[in-house]
Amino acid sequence: MTDKSPHQSIRLFENDFLERMSHVHPITPLLVWAPVVAWLLWRSVAVHTVPAMSLAALALAGMFTWTFVEYVFHRFLFHYPARSKAGKWLVFLFHGNHHDDPMDKTRLVFPPAGAIPIMGLLYLLFALLIPAPWVEPFFAGFVVGYLMYDYIHYATHHFHMRNPVAKFLKHYHLRHHFSRQPGRFGVSSPLWDIVFGTWPR
Repeated sequence: MTDKSPHQSIRLFENDFLERMSHVHPITPLLVWAPVVAWLLWRSVAVHTVPAMSLAALALAGMFTWTFVEYVFHRFLFHYPARSKAGKWLVFLFHGNHHDDPMDKTRLVFPPAGAIPIMGLLYLLFALLIPAPWVEPFFAGFVVGYLMYDYIHYATHHFHMRNPVAKFLKHYHLRHHFSRQPGRFGVSSPLWDIVFGTWPR
């Protein structure tokens, strides 16, 4: 007889409001970030008159940059070997709880309460490095890359994959969880694991 009891998430906060904010329906990131992407692309065309080819190239560059940021965050922040009590709690808050309960459907996409300030800081950083008319389509592509990551991550844990590429990504990420080998920090792509030698064979 199978257990039909509802899934019990790991509690992260004593405060009920903060605890609720840590649970996210998978459609939420799309509802939050798709209007931002649309607005940035609209401004790129209507306000800055960025040519179509330049807009596409900048957006693709933003998506590619996301794959590197995703790798860096996952490897060096989410798996940071903290020693202090506060550091260990932060690592657990951001990612450790996911490894303890990898099938929790409400914690597979990043909560907007955490994503919005991080994305805001990243936008300010990119604005220092990329000229004003171009940073907007670049950041639109960056956000699209983030959304692809979020939904690939959700799918690897909860969808059956038949497409060869999707099936590879699913197996690749699940080995990160269950193989007991360090590495495989890329979720949307293994590229940076190949570049930095963190793809165990």
